[in-house]
Amino acid sequence: MESDDFCLKYHLAREAVRFSFVFVQGGSASDLSMMSPKKVFYFDNNATTRVAPEVVTAMMPFLSELWANPSSAYSFGAQVHGHVEKARETVAALINADPKEVTFTSCGTESNNSAIHSALVTSGKRHVVTTAVEHSANMNFGAYLEKRGFEVTYLPVESDGSLDLHLLERSIRPDTAVVSVMMANNETGVLFPIEEIAALCRSKGVLCHTDAVQVPGKLKMDVRQLGVDFLSLSAHKLHAPKGIGMLYVKRRTKFQPYVIGGHQERGRRGGTESVANIVAFGRAAELAMASIDDENTRIRGLRDRFENHVLTRIPNTVRNGNRNLRLPNTSNIAFDFIEAEAVLLLLDQAGICASSGSACTTGSLDPSHVLMAMGLPPMRARGSVRFSFGIYNTEEDVDHLIEKLTPIVHRLREISPLSPEHPDNDTYDIEAARRKHEVEMSVQGEG
Repeated sequence: MESDDFCLKYHLAREAVRFSFVFVQGGSASDLSMMSPKKVFYFDNNATTRVAPEVVTAMMPFLSELWANPSSAYSFGAQVHGHVEKARETVAALINADPKEVTFTSCGTESNNSAIHSALVTSGKRHVVTTAVEHSANMNFGAYLEKRGFEVTYLPVESDGSLDLHLLERSIRPDTAVVSVMMANNETGVLFPIEEIAALCRSKGVLCHTDAVQVPGKLKMDVRQLGVDFLSLSAHKLHAPKGIGMLYVKRRTKFQPYVIGGHQERGRRGGTESVANIVAFGRAAELAMASIDDENTRIRGLRDRFENHVLTRIPNTVRNGNRNLRLPNTSNIAFDFIEAEAVLLLLDQAGICASSGSACTTGSLDPSHVLMAMGLPPMRARGSVRFSFGIYNTEEDVDHLIEKLTPIVHRLREISPLSPEHPDNDTYDIEAARRKHEVEMSVQGEG
């Protein structure tokens, strides 16, 4: 009975946070999505990035003046085609590839699916090796393949998010078509040793694909050094518009198109080229190559200053993921005894954008599959928030984030029955209640 009272109190506290947000702002719960703060303090650059003004300028002529189909035979079309090829050269330079190895797609998801699909079709094999912490583009495609009789091995990770290469080696079988491992995790920023993984795949005669969507502009990339057969990028992660991606296909690697149509992209991807977006991708690639040093010094400094403040000034906080082997812009922090959903609502009230790795569906927040794969308890996973910094963030932005975050965490812990700070916890067996809650969340996650 006592435990049931605890659970009721816990869920009432969650709803109180949600509706206190609504009433402070005025309106109804359905109005939440319509609110727009006057100034946005954006710390969600792993989700998407602001389109750079230079990129907007570069693409505008292709929406107003140079609008021809680049596949057309007349000179107007050839003129536009020339700009597509120039952008291809720049994007290729971003990863040190030959322009002929670059195929433009609609997004990172299409690139990922195309690489894995091609490996399966051209090899005739029916087994894929990937990890348990991949982006949903790979996780859901793996589930799709399993329903159609293919086998997928999802490799576990260590508590810091790293991968055991010995386990990877043992998981490769004679019928393995491709190993697909992301270069950097989108939630924790943890980096994977793609060069070593690709070398292992070559020794086994297996194709290697990496989802590198989070990396450009943050770290230097060289496909010659990496040795992968396929590599995926998405332009909206590096200050270009959404709707344009890229798949690198190593020269002499067999390839079967995923999108069947005309002769565009040298027969590797059907569909009329999105010229304005391709040009935008090219300009963004130029800017990304120029900003790498800034990302690794100034932005890393902003991230570290914020993270050090949180971990030293706010009790019961933990960094998720390897401290050193991660992207310079990413910080994933667990705030014990409270839920990320509530933190994010109150941050949004202060004009601050951050995110949780979890998906919010029908009013409940499932633990992040990435954090669960790392062995975090469901309660800690549900209290984790990702902050991803970018080139437009300033010292003043970080000051604002720190100023608002600390009292938000304190306020939520005051009303959380999970927290030692809650005034009524002397009437509950709090440890027993926490254990029960962990069990319930584990069962919910499995369901």
